[in-house]
Order: sequence, then structure tokens, then C-alpha cells
Amino acid sequence: MPKFVMLKKDTRARTRAAGTALALAALAAGATTGAGPAAARPAQGPAAAPTAAAECSEAHRIEQKLSTGTTWRMCWRYHKDAGLVLADVSYQPPGETSPIKVLSAARLSQIHVPYDDGQNEYQDLTQAGFAQGLMELKPAECPGGTLKTVKVPNAWDPSRAQVKGLCTTTRSRGHAYRMQGDAANKVFQKQGKDLLVYTVNQTGWYEYITEWRFQDDGTISMNVGATGSLSPFDYDAGDGHGWPLGEGAKDYATSHSHNVFWKLNFALDGSSKGRVEQYDSKVTPPARGGEGPRNTTTRTKVTNELAGDAKNMRWWRVVSATGKNKDGHKRSYEIVPGPSAKYPGRAYTRHDVYFTEYDKCEQFASDNLGACPAGHGRSVDKWVDGQQLKRPVVWVNVGFHHVARDEDQQPMPVHWQGFTLTPRDVTAMNPLTPAELADQNGAPENGS
Repeated sequence: MPKFVMLKKDTRARTRAAGTALALAALAAGATTGAGPAAARPAQGPAAAPTAAAECSEAHRIEQKLSTGTTWRMCWRYHKDAGLVLADVSYQPPGETSPIKVLSAARLSQIHVPYDDGQNEYQDLTQAGFAQGLMELKPAECPGGTLKTVKVPNAWDPSRAQVKGLCTTTRSRGHAYRMQGDAANKVFQKQGKDLLVYTVNQTGWYEYITEWRFQDDGTISMNVGATGSLSPFDYDAGDGHGWPLGEGAKDYATSHSHNVFWKLNFALDGSSKGRVEQYDSKVTPPARGGEGPRNTTTRTKVTNELAGDAKNMRWWRVVSATGKNKDGHKRSYEIVPGPSAKYPGRAYTRHDVYFTEYDKCEQFASDNLGACPAGHGRSVDKWVDGQQLKRPVVWVNVGFHHVARDEDQQPMPVHWQGFTLTPRDVTAMNPLTPAELADQNGAPENGS
């Protein structure tokens, strides 16, 4: 087992502190990123701006044609702090003659864990050895898929330098669509298929499942599931800061938050020069003579850096600078936040999404380890300073307030948090449209 895992016999705080010391030692020794594409960069060194295309070795390439006809392609590498990084992600649905580039890079950018009693606060990626805790997966944990071997950069435990810890597999998700035709015996339906890519990283007593789900309709879902075990050394809270577990009401597990950040570099149609738009809908009372309220949607062009807050009927999209679908509409991806318990305790956790201008030194949403100049802020909230967005970077924050319950032992059931990227006008119609309905673009027949 890795050295930091063996330390679990001590308190969670000591486990984290030991991990931090080892991380600092690795930084002092000049730790770099691990195996990946030939062009993989040192974590602390200059990072090239997102490019339109890149290549990777066969060992670091993922290509999956789903049974419904859609193909997803991407490269992967493993970063010494952030863990799994996906690069050059493209989507090719049926009917498209070439892949549609979506993302140049995507990864976690922090897991911030503050405890309710104010006694402990952790930055799991940059201080607690998240990437070093890559876990070996068994075939049963990757059903029907492929397990890939990952080289852990600057492994703290040399015996854990090569870990079979990356799963790629496919999974059914149920109905992709269903529509009853005008004849009683005519039903159009298709069962959807997804490509799943995931790792498991142990940090302290927690095990984080980092899952990327690529659907056959172009949707991308990003989720982190926390499982493992509650720390047995944190049963020292009281009313207001914890919850009683076990018989009686004497052992209180300390409540805490998991604030997960993702960093996305878009490259729609191969260009990083996309634009950002915000949409808000407002409902007004029925007009004179009207039957119901009106709902008016307005667009705001986000031309400068923004710290955004999710609201009812608000959403954002990143629009391609160059590409259009076959209807002549600009391709885009909509950002759909998942349920979130937004944590107000730190400035960087007070917003749901950040749009910043690309800067190679801005790598982590908090406790940033990038090689920034003196005076440069160390968290994403400090980077929203009015710059014009020419190559926008998207940072998404999803929070979960974990008030433990009896059912959290033992092991702890997975609790998920994440968000979705939904294609908007990437294709002219549903990419899974059956051939006999393909002539109904913009003019659906009554009941088909």
C-alpha cells in the first residue's frame, strides 16, 4: 500500500499533514507530470495554450464507437496533482463525416474540504496527495471494459509507480428517445449507450471516483463520487457540527463539505477562441386578454471575465468561433450545473462558475500551484479582474454538505456531485434520428 495510505491508523488531520509534507518534498525535488502524450508538460513549467489538434500514443488514446453509431475520441494523461486529464476530446455522431472537436483539456482543479467545526480544512488535490492515491481496479470494477495501466508521476511509494487504475467501458442508460407514431403499432425508440472513463483515488479515509460519461447524443457528464469510510477519528463533534452515529447519542461524526472544481478548456471545432453567453428567463403576469403568464428569455454576451451564480432559469453556453451545423447555426455546448450546496466560507467557493481568460499559470481553483508571477492571486476568484475573454477557460464549482447518517457506515455509499455539458445546435437534428424521420428537420409531421 502507498505510504500515505498506511498512515490511516493515525488521525485524519495527521494523515493530511503527512501528505502535505511529502507533496512539498516532491515539489522541492522538481516533480513533473507523468507519462502521457509525448508533449506532456511539467506541472510547474510553461503550459502551451490550447491547440486545435494533438496526437498521443496508442497507449494513451481512447476511441470508442458506440453501438448506436457515435464515436468518441480523446487522449489521456496523468498529472502528479490533478490525476486524470482528458485532452483533445472529439465527438462524431452518425451522419457527420469528420470528428467535431469539443475540448482541448478537461480535469479536476480542486477538492476543497472544510470541516464544520472550523478545526480542519483541506485542499485534497494540491496538499493531500490525491493523485498519489490512485487505486488498483479489479476487472469486476470495470465490467465489459478495459483496464489501463497508469504511471504515477514521482510516486511516493516506488512499488506503486505503475497502477492498473483507469477504466474505459460502455454502459446502457435507458431510453435515448421514444415517440408514438400516428399508427398504433408504430413506436420510434432507441436505447442510449455511454462511454465511461473513470479512476478511483484514495485521500485520507475517502475514496473519490472521478467519472467522465460520454453519451451517444453528444452529452458529457462529469461527476465525482465520494465513498470509502468516515474517519474514525472525527467522531468528536457535538450538536450543530455533527450527527450521532452508532448506538445512543455519544459519538458525533463531524459534518463537512466537499467543494469540487473542474477546469475546462473548450476547443469547439478546433478553436479555443469561443465566446460565452448567459441566458435568463423572466416570467411576467398574463397580459390583458392573455390566457397565461409570459416567459421571456434574454441573452447577455459575456465579453469579460465573470464569476457566475446559478439561478432559476439561468444557463450559460460556450459558442464555437468557427463552426456551424448543417442548418447554419453556431455550434455550442450548454453548461448544466448539478445540485449544489454552495459553501460561503471562502471567496473562491461563493460562485458556481467562473469564466477567465486563459493564463498558463492558472492551474488550480484554489491553492494554485502554477508558476505565476509574484502578486498573482492563488485562487480563481482573484483571476476575475475584467480581462476581455478571447480564449475563455471555464471553472465549475459543485458543493456537497456531508452531514453523516447511520447508513454511511460501512463502507460509505457513494454520494455524487457534478454537472453536464449538453450539445446545443452541434448537429442539425437529434444525432440518433431514425432514417425515416430525417426529412422532418424544422417541419415535423403531425404525429409522424
